[in-house]
Amino acid sequence: QEIPGAVVLVARKRKIVFKKAFGYRSLEPVQTSMTIDTIFDVASLTKVMATAPSIMTLVEEGKVSLTDSVSKYLPRFANRGKRRITVQQLLTHYSGLRPDLDLDVLWEGYETAVKRAFREQLTAPPGKNFVYSDINYILLAEIVREVTKQYLHEFAARRIFQPLGMSRTGVLPSEDLRNQIAPTVRRKNKMLQGEVHDPTAFRMGGVAGHAGLFSTVDDTAIFAQMILGHGKYDDVRILSPLSVLKMTTPQTPLGEEELRGAGFDIATRFSSTRGDLFPLGSFGHTGFTGTSLWIDP
Repeated sequence: QEIPGAVVLVARKRKIVFKKAFGYRSLEPVQTSMTIDTIFDVASLTKVMATAPSIMTLVEEGKVSLTDSVSKYLPRFANRGKRRITVQQLLTHYSGLRPDLDLDVLWEGYETAVKRAFREQLTAPPGKNFVYSDINYILLAEIVREVTKQYLHEFAARRIFQPLGMSRTGVLPSEDLRNQIAPTVRRKNKMLQGEVHDPTAFRMGGVAGHAGLFSTVDDTAIFAQMILGHGKYDDVRILSPLSVLKMTTPQTPLGEEELRGAGFDIATRFSSTRGDLFPLGSFGHTGFTGTSLWIDP
């Protein structure tokens, strides 16, 4: 019975819709089963699958040095006492920068995020305290762009994902892939499916150094095998063994208990994925969407 202005829940083909006098709108995506090739928003795995290996590629080519000041590549970053922060301190989260950009004010766009990162103030002296910071990896991605004249996702696709055959890994998934992507969360009455979950990366347009990557279990396994192969997978070499060693062994200041490689987590308060059984010497990373990667050599 039609009642003007009334809302009636109708179940039809496993989809719940609102029925109103003026039509229907979707409440939830159609429930589907996970498959072997489901694509996930891997969130902070972006840091170790895209950003850190891209930086290490540039280190191998002599275009970036881990001991260089960040301001060598990003001169506008040098203000407010930040001149002494090094590339390695960004990678290991010992830069002294806070965890994230302000989200309680309105802003959007990649360029705006970078400008806001340049204006950040230190919360601790560089090299003193471990503070897990997305700002660190926003800046690392900007170093990649400054040095290569390519955005991080373009460089990583060309130098990492495509050579490895990781064909279902990248950012900004196309519309025809949406039904193959696991949804994450509702935002403004819309379920995110194929749009980045991380609020900062979302404001940046889905392209960032700390989050934004989408991938599958199989592609992530290929990346892990490359790391276990000391930078090589099948006949394809992505990184040198020394770069992988730098990424996967402690590179934090001497005496510090929170251990990070140049990218990978080793033993910090964020290492819960390791549980009780993975031994010291293993390494990995977590993603806020529930994804994680942990490797025991």
